[in-house]
Amino acid sequence: MGAGKTTVAGLLADRWGTSVRDTDHDVEAAEGRTIADIFVDSGEATFRALERAAVAEALATHDGVLALGGGAVLDPGTRELLAGHDVVFLRVGLSDAVKRVGLGSSRPMLLGNVRGRIKALLDERTPVYESVATLVVETDGRSAADVANEIVAALSHPADA
Repeated sequence: MGAGKTTVAGLLADRWGTSVRDTDHDVEAAEGRTIADIFVDSGEATFRALERAAVAEALATHDGVLALGGGAVLDPGTRELLAGHDVVFLRVGLSDAVKRVGLGSSRPMLLGNVRGRIKALLDERTPVYESVATLVVETDGRSAADVANEIVAALSHPADA
């Protein structure tokens, strides 16, 4: 959350001449409602199941850059789907995450004390992100373009340059 996933994914797709897809957008389009509404009306478990289905469909049909929601890899089924794919963890620290997300956030996982919730989510999720990632990129104090350049350098094959 606040790491720049959607922005960096767009930059990567541009650099590699491919398309970008965001599973959060896929879930919202399929359901005809926002993620926040899905959380409130149907609960997190329902959202995670919808998200897992969106990731499975995207991996099967999309040949470009895929941006996942911040909690997608918490689901063991989603982690299994990602096995064998390049997965980049954009690591963001608490201070930068709070600045990027804002203290008045409307994100469903941040209800209540926003700074405290972001810290708890980072503490809870970071080990899972690290276990799934094939590449970890630090984002604190860096532009999205700089982050994308590091990813391109790490993941591009000589024939891609």
